[in-house]
Amino acid sequence: MFDRLDELETKYATLSEAVSDPEVIADTNKWRVFMKEHSELTPIVETYREYKRLQTGLEEAKTLLEEESDNELRQLAKDEIKENTDALERVTEELKLLLLPKDPNDEKNVIVEIRGGAGGDEAALFANSLYRMYTHYAEGRRWKTEIMSANGSELGGFKEISFLIQGKGAFSRLKYESGVHRVQRIPVTESGGRIHTSTVTVAVLPEAEDLDVNLDMNDVRVDIYRSSGNGGQSVNTTDSAVRVTHVPSGIVVACQDEKSQLKNKEKALKILRARLYDLEMEKHHSQVSAERRSQIGTGDRSERIRTYNYPQSRVTDHRVGLTLHKLDAVLDGDLDEILDTCITQDQAQKLKGA
Repeated sequence: MFDRLDELETKYATLSEAVSDPEVIADTNKWRVFMKEHSELTPIVETYREYKRLQTGLEEAKTLLEEESDNELRQLAKDEIKENTDALERVTEELKLLLLPKDPNDEKNVIVEIRGGAGGDEAALFANSLYRMYTHYAEGRRWKTEIMSANGSELGGFKEISFLIQGKGAFSRLKYESGVHRVQRIPVTESGGRIHTSTVTVAVLPEAEDLDVNLDMNDVRVDIYRSSGNGGQSVNTTDSAVRVTHVPSGIVVACQDEKSQLKNKEKALKILRARLYDLEMEKHHSQVSAERRSQIGTGDRSERIRTYNYPQSRVTDHRVGLTLHKLDAVLDGDLDEILDTCITQDQAQKLKGA
Protein backbone atom coordinates (compact mmCIF):
# COMPACT_ATOMS: atom_id res chain seq x y z
CA MET A 1 0.00 0.00 0.00
CA PHE A 2 2.75 2.45 0.94
CA ASP A 3 4.71 1.90 -2.30
CA ARG A 4 1.52 2.84 -4.13
CA LEU A 5 1.11 5.92 -1.93
CA ASP A 6 4.71 7.02 -2.62
CA GLU A 7 4.02 6.72 -6.36
CA LEU A 8 0.86 8.80 -6.05
CA GLU A 9 2.65 11.48 -4.03
CA THR A 10 5.34 11.75 -6.73
CA LYS A 11 2.67 11.96 -9.42
CA TYR A 12 0.84 14.62 -7.39
CA ALA A 13 4.01 16.76 -7.21
CA THR A 14 4.41 16.47 -11.00
CA LEU A 15 0.79 17.46 -11.56
CA SER A 16 1.14 20.42 -9.16
CA GLU A 17 3.96 21.75 -11.33
CA ALA A 18 2.05 21.04 -14.55
CA VAL A 19 -1.12 22.94 -13.59
CA SER A 20 1.03 26.01 -12.85
CA ASP A 21 2.92 25.79 -16.14
CA PRO A 22 1.92 28.68 -18.48
CA GLU A 23 2.09 26.39 -21.53
CA VAL A 24 -0.33 23.91 -19.94
CA ILE A 25 -2.63 26.72 -18.77
CA ALA A 26 -2.78 27.98 -22.36
CA ASP A 27 -4.11 24.57 -23.46
CA THR A 28 -7.52 24.60 -21.75
CA ASN A 29 -8.36 20.95 -22.41
CA LYS A 30 -5.01 19.66 -21.13
CA TRP A 31 -5.18 21.92 -18.08
CA ARG A 32 -8.67 20.62 -17.21
CA VAL A 33 -7.51 17.00 -17.46
CA PHE A 34 -4.52 17.70 -15.19
CA MET A 35 -6.64 19.68 -12.72
CA LYS A 36 -9.22 16.89 -12.50
CA GLU A 37 -6.51 14.32 -11.78
CA HIS A 38 -4.84 16.72 -9.32
CA SER A 39 -8.09 17.28 -7.39
CA GLU A 40 -8.78 13.52 -7.27
CA LEU A 41 -5.33 12.86 -5.79
CA THR A 42 -5.44 15.74 -3.28
CA PRO A 43 -7.39 13.95 -0.48
CA ILE A 44 -5.20 10.82 -0.82
CA VAL A 45 -1.90 12.75 -0.72
CA GLU A 46 -3.00 15.03 2.12
CA THR A 47 -4.08 12.01 4.20
CA TYR A 48 -0.80 10.22 3.41
CA ARG A 49 1.19 13.27 4.52
CA GLU A 50 -0.83 13.32 7.73
CA TYR A 51 0.08 9.64 8.19
CA LYS A 52 3.79 10.38 7.73
CA ARG A 53 3.62 13.31 10.18
CA LEU A 54 2.00 11.07 12.81
CA GLN A 55 4.54 8.31 12.16
CA THR A 56 7.42 10.75 12.68
CA GLY A 57 5.83 12.04 15.89
CA LEU A 58 5.40 8.48 17.15
CA GLU A 59 9.06 7.59 16.52
CA GLU A 60 10.24 10.79 18.24
CA ALA A 61 8.05 10.07 21.26
CA LYS A 62 9.39 6.50 21.49
CA THR A 63 12.97 7.79 21.33
CA LEU A 64 12.20 10.33 24.09
CA LEU A 65 10.72 7.58 26.28
CA GLU A 66 13.85 5.44 25.87
CA GLU A 67 16.31 8.24 26.58
CA GLU A 68 14.51 10.39 29.16
CA SER A 69 14.72 9.72 32.90
CA ASP A 70 12.45 12.56 34.07
CA ASN A 71 9.11 11.01 35.07
CA GLU A 72 7.03 13.98 33.92
CA LEU A 73 8.62 13.98 30.45
CA ARG A 74 8.30 10.20 30.24
CA GLN A 75 4.56 10.49 30.96
CA LEU A 76 4.22 13.12 28.24
CA ALA A 77 5.99 10.77 25.83
CA LYS A 78 3.66 7.90 26.77
CA ASP A 79 0.60 10.11 26.22
CA GLU A 80 1.92 11.17 22.82
CA ILE A 81 2.65 7.56 21.84
CA LYS A 82 -0.93 6.55 22.64
CA GLU A 83 -2.41 9.58 20.88
CA ASN A 84 -0.33 9.06 17.73
CA THR A 85 -0.95 5.29 17.68
CA ASP A 86 -4.73 5.81 17.83
CA ALA A 87 -4.56 8.50 15.14
CA LEU A 88 -2.40 6.28 12.91
CA GLU A 89 -4.99 3.49 13.07
CA ARG A 90 -7.73 5.93 12.05
CA VAL A 91 -5.68 7.47 9.21
CA THR A 92 -4.60 4.02 7.95
CA GLU A 93 -8.27 3.03 7.59
CA GLU A 94 -8.97 6.30 5.77
CA LEU A 95 -6.11 5.57 3.35
CA LYS A 96 -7.46 2.08 2.64
CA LEU A 97 -10.85 3.56 1.76
CA LEU A 98 -9.30 6.31 -0.39
CA LEU A 99 -7.32 3.70 -2.35
CA LEU A 100 -10.40 1.62 -3.18
CA PRO A 101 -11.20 1.71 -6.91
CA LYS A 102 -13.58 4.56 -7.65
CA ASP A 103 -16.86 4.03 -9.45
CA PRO A 104 -16.37 6.08 -12.64
CA ASN A 105 -20.02 7.16 -12.46
CA ASP A 106 -19.98 8.47 -8.89
CA GLU A 107 -19.70 12.15 -9.82
CA LYS A 108 -22.38 11.96 -12.53
CA ASN A 109 -25.88 13.37 -12.47
CA VAL A 110 -28.64 10.76 -12.35
CA ILE A 111 -31.87 9.95 -14.11
CA VAL A 112 -34.30 8.36 -11.65
CA GLU A 113 -37.12 6.24 -13.07
CA ILE A 114 -40.00 5.30 -10.75
CA ARG A 115 -42.69 2.84 -11.84
CA GLY A 116 -45.74 1.59 -10.00
CA GLY A 117 -45.71 -2.20 -9.61
CA ALA A 118 -48.16 -4.45 -7.83
CA GLY A 119 -51.06 -2.54 -6.30
CA GLY A 120 -52.58 -0.48 -9.10
CA ASP A 121 -53.69 2.99 -7.97
CA GLU A 122 -52.11 2.52 -4.54
CA ALA A 123 -48.74 1.75 -6.16
CA ALA A 124 -49.08 4.84 -8.37
CA LEU A 125 -49.79 7.01 -5.30
CA PHE A 126 -46.73 5.65 -3.54
CA ALA A 127 -44.65 6.29 -6.67
CA ASN A 128 -45.63 9.93 -6.20
CA SER A 129 -44.53 9.75 -2.54
CA LEU A 130 -41.11 8.42 -3.58
CA TYR A 131 -40.77 11.13 -6.24
CA ARG A 132 -41.48 13.72 -3.54
CA MET A 133 -38.96 12.03 -1.20
CA TYR A 134 -36.16 12.20 -3.75
CA THR A 135 -36.89 15.78 -4.80
CA HIS A 136 -36.84 16.87 -1.14
CA TYR A 137 -33.56 15.03 -0.62
CA ALA A 138 -32.13 16.78 -3.69
CA GLU A 139 -33.32 20.18 -2.43
CA GLY A 140 -31.57 19.57 0.89
CA ARG A 141 -28.30 19.04 -1.00
CA ARG A 142 -28.96 21.95 -3.35
CA TRP A 143 -29.20 19.65 -6.34
CA LYS A 144 -31.45 20.59 -9.25
CA THR A 145 -34.32 18.38 -10.42
CA GLU A 146 -36.18 18.32 -13.72
CA ILE A 147 -39.02 16.04 -14.84
CA MET A 148 -38.09 14.25 -18.06
CA SER A 149 -41.24 12.18 -18.59
CA ALA A 150 -44.35 11.45 -16.53
CA ASN A 151 -47.48 9.33 -16.86
CA GLY A 152 -49.97 10.27 -14.17
CA SER A 153 -52.84 8.32 -12.66
CA GLU A 154 -56.39 9.53 -12.08
CA LEU A 155 -55.95 9.70 -8.28
CA GLY A 156 -52.88 11.96 -8.51
CA GLY A 157 -50.15 9.37 -8.52
CA PHE A 158 -47.66 8.31 -11.19
CA LYS A 159 -47.84 5.13 -13.21
CA GLU A 160 -44.28 6.05 -14.08
CA ILE A 161 -42.07 9.11 -13.88
CA SER A 162 -38.50 9.84 -15.00
CA PHE A 163 -36.61 12.85 -13.70
CA LEU A 164 -33.09 14.25 -13.78
CA ILE A 165 -31.15 15.13 -10.63
CA GLN A 166 -28.13 17.36 -11.24
CA GLY A 167 -25.53 17.67 -8.50
CA LYS A 168 -21.99 16.71 -7.61
CA GLY A 169 -21.84 13.12 -6.41
CA ALA A 170 -25.55 12.46 -7.03
CA PHE A 171 -24.94 8.96 -8.37
CA SER A 172 -22.49 8.09 -5.57
CA ARG A 173 -25.36 8.32 -3.06
CA LEU A 174 -28.54 7.61 -4.98
CA LYS A 175 -27.26 4.47 -6.76
CA TYR A 176 -28.25 2.53 -3.63
CA GLU A 177 -31.92 3.34 -4.29
CA SER A 178 -32.30 0.99 -7.28
CA GLY A 179 -34.65 -1.90 -6.59
CA VAL A 180 -38.17 -2.69 -5.37
CA HIS A 181 -39.64 -0.46 -2.64
CA ARG A 182 -42.56 -2.02 -0.76
CA VAL A 183 -45.26 -0.03 1.05
CA GLN A 184 -47.67 -1.37 3.66
CA ARG A 185 -50.60 0.90 4.52
CA ILE A 186 -54.39 1.27 4.51
CA PRO A 187 -55.32 2.78 1.14
CA VAL A 188 -57.59 5.84 1.11
CA THR A 189 -59.88 3.84 -1.20
CA GLU A 190 -60.16 0.94 1.29
CA SER A 191 -63.35 1.17 3.37
CA GLY A 192 -62.60 -1.96 5.42
CA GLY A 193 -59.44 -0.55 6.96
CA ARG A 194 -57.26 -3.45 5.83
CA ILE A 195 -53.53 -3.01 5.29
CA HIS A 196 -52.51 -3.49 1.67
CA THR A 197 -49.04 -4.18 0.32
CA SER A 198 -47.95 -2.48 -2.90
CA THR A 199 -44.63 -2.23 -4.71
CA VAL A 200 -42.81 0.43 -6.70
CA THR A 201 -39.66 -0.10 -8.77
CA VAL A 202 -36.89 2.50 -8.74
CA ALA A 203 -34.06 2.63 -11.28
CA VAL A 204 -31.18 5.07 -10.79
CA LEU A 205 -29.20 5.58 -14.00
CA PRO A 206 -26.04 7.67 -14.36
CA GLU A 207 -26.60 10.44 -16.89
CA ALA A 208 -24.71 9.39 -20.00
CA GLU A 209 -22.66 11.92 -21.94
CA ASP A 210 -22.06 11.70 -25.67
CA LEU A 211 -18.61 10.23 -24.98
CA ASP A 212 -20.12 7.45 -22.83
CA VAL A 213 -22.50 6.15 -25.49
CA ASN A 214 -21.98 6.06 -29.22
CA LEU A 215 -25.61 6.48 -30.25
CA ASP A 216 -26.09 5.96 -33.98
CA MET A 217 -29.23 7.87 -34.94
CA ASN A 218 -29.67 5.43 -37.85
CA ASP A 219 -30.60 2.89 -35.15
CA VAL A 220 -33.26 5.20 -33.69
CA ARG A 221 -36.83 5.51 -34.91
CA VAL A 222 -38.55 8.76 -33.94
CA ASP A 223 -42.37 8.95 -33.85
CA ILE A 224 -44.30 12.18 -33.34
CA TYR A 225 -47.84 12.24 -31.95
CA ARG A 226 -50.26 14.50 -30.10
CA SER A 227 -49.83 14.87 -26.34
CA SER A 228 -52.66 13.69 -24.14
CA GLY A 229 -53.40 13.87 -20.44
CA ASN A 230 -55.34 11.59 -18.10
CA GLY A 231 -58.39 10.06 -19.77
CA GLY A 232 -57.22 11.09 -23.23
CA GLN A 233 -57.88 14.82 -22.84
CA SER A 234 -55.80 16.89 -25.26
CA VAL A 235 -52.99 18.81 -23.58
CA ASN A 236 -52.23 20.92 -26.63
CA THR A 237 -53.20 21.17 -30.27
CA THR A 238 -49.82 20.42 -31.82
CA ASP A 239 -48.07 17.12 -32.46
CA SER A 240 -45.34 17.70 -29.87
CA ALA A 241 -45.09 14.34 -28.08
CA VAL A 242 -42.08 12.25 -29.09
CA ARG A 243 -41.45 8.52 -28.88
CA VAL A 244 -37.96 7.23 -29.68
CA THR A 245 -37.24 3.54 -30.26
CA HIS A 246 -33.73 2.11 -30.26
CA VAL A 247 -34.25 -0.68 -32.78
CA PRO A 248 -31.25 -2.94 -31.86
CA SER A 249 -32.12 -3.08 -28.14
CA GLY A 250 -35.88 -2.53 -28.36
CA ILE A 251 -35.73 0.28 -25.75
CA VAL A 252 -38.63 2.73 -26.11
CA VAL A 253 -38.80 6.18 -24.49
CA ALA A 254 -41.75 8.59 -24.77
CA CYS A 255 -41.81 12.25 -23.67
CA GLN A 256 -44.74 14.64 -23.89
CA ASP A 257 -44.36 17.04 -20.96
CA GLU A 258 -42.90 19.92 -22.96
CA LYS A 259 -44.90 21.93 -25.49
CA SER A 260 -41.84 21.93 -27.74
CA GLN A 261 -41.32 18.86 -29.93
CA LEU A 262 -37.57 19.56 -29.92
CA LYS A 263 -37.36 19.66 -26.12
CA ASN A 264 -39.34 16.41 -25.83
CA LYS A 265 -36.97 14.80 -28.33
CA GLU A 266 -33.90 16.02 -26.41
CA LYS A 267 -35.28 14.63 -23.15
CA ALA A 268 -36.22 11.30 -24.74
CA LEU A 269 -32.73 10.91 -26.22
CA LYS A 270 -31.14 11.79 -22.86
CA ILE A 271 -33.14 9.02 -21.17
CA LEU A 272 -32.33 6.63 -24.03
CA ARG A 273 -28.58 7.30 -23.67
CA ALA A 274 -28.79 6.70 -19.92
CA ARG A 275 -30.61 3.37 -20.42
CA LEU A 276 -28.15 2.21 -23.08
CA TYR A 277 -25.22 3.18 -20.85
CA ASP A 278 -26.81 1.35 -17.92
CA LEU A 279 -27.29 -1.70 -20.17
CA GLU A 280 -23.58 -1.69 -21.03
CA MET A 281 -22.63 -1.29 -17.35
CA GLU A 282 -24.87 -4.24 -16.43
CA LYS A 283 -23.14 -6.41 -19.03
CA HIS A 284 -19.76 -5.38 -17.66
CA HIS A 285 -20.75 -6.03 -14.04
CA SER A 286 -22.19 -9.44 -14.85
CA GLN A 287 -18.77 -10.40 -16.22
CA VAL A 288 -16.95 -9.30 -13.08
CA SER A 289 -18.26 -11.57 -10.34
CA ALA A 290 -16.01 -10.12 -7.61
CA GLU A 291 -17.32 -6.64 -8.33
CA ARG A 292 -20.88 -7.95 -8.17
CA ARG A 293 -20.27 -9.58 -4.78
CA SER A 294 -18.85 -6.35 -3.36
CA GLN A 295 -22.02 -4.39 -4.02
CA ILE A 296 -24.79 -3.85 -1.50
CA GLY A 297 -27.45 -6.36 -2.50
CA THR A 298 -27.35 -7.76 -6.00
CA GLY A 299 -28.15 -4.52 -7.81
CA ASP A 300 -31.01 -6.39 -9.46
CA ARG A 301 -34.07 -4.24 -10.16
CA SER A 302 -36.29 -7.08 -8.96
CA GLU A 303 -34.64 -7.19 -5.53
CA ARG A 304 -36.79 -5.91 -2.66
CA ILE A 305 -34.58 -3.40 -0.90
CA ARG A 306 -36.85 -1.50 1.48
CA THR A 307 -40.23 -1.62 3.22
CA TYR A 308 -42.23 1.43 4.32
CA ASN A 309 -44.77 0.44 6.98
CA TYR A 310 -47.25 3.24 7.69
CA PRO A 311 -49.13 1.77 10.70
CA GLN A 312 -45.84 1.34 12.59
CA SER A 313 -44.17 4.47 11.12
CA ARG A 314 -41.32 2.12 10.23
CA VAL A 315 -38.78 2.01 7.41
CA THR A 316 -36.64 -1.11 7.02
CA ASP A 317 -33.75 -1.45 4.59
CA HIS A 318 -33.41 -5.20 4.07
CA ARG A 319 -29.88 -5.11 2.60
CA VAL A 320 -28.21 -3.65 5.67
CA GLY A 321 -30.71 -4.73 8.34
CA LEU A 322 -31.48 -1.13 9.34
CA THR A 323 -34.89 -0.23 10.83
CA LEU A 324 -35.90 3.36 11.57
CA HIS A 325 -39.12 4.47 13.24
CA LYS A 326 -39.34 7.83 11.51
CA LEU A 327 -41.32 7.17 8.34
CA ASP A 328 -42.55 10.78 7.93
CA ALA A 329 -39.00 12.18 8.13
CA VAL A 330 -37.70 9.67 5.58
CA LEU A 331 -40.52 10.43 3.14
CA ASP A 332 -39.71 14.13 3.61
CA GLY A 333 -36.23 13.42 2.26
CA ASP A 334 -34.28 12.47 5.40
CA LEU A 335 -32.36 9.67 3.66
CA ASP A 336 -28.80 10.25 4.86
CA GLU A 337 -28.85 7.74 7.73
CA ILE A 338 -29.99 4.97 5.38
CA LEU A 339 -27.61 5.94 2.57
CA ASP A 340 -24.63 6.39 4.92
CA THR A 341 -25.24 2.89 6.29
CA CYS A 342 -25.38 1.47 2.74
CA ILE A 343 -22.15 3.25 1.79
CA THR A 344 -20.34 2.11 4.95
CA GLN A 345 -21.33 -1.53 4.45
CA ASP A 346 -20.47 -1.36 0.75
CA GLN A 347 -17.00 -0.02 1.59
CA ALA A 348 -16.51 -2.69 4.26
CA GLN A 349 -17.37 -5.45 1.76
CA LYS A 350 -15.00 -3.95 -0.82
CA LEU A 351 -12.20 -3.79 1.77
CA LYS A 352 -12.70 -7.48 2.48
CA GLY A 353 -12.37 -8.26 -1.19
CA ALA A 354 -9.41 -5.92 -1.73
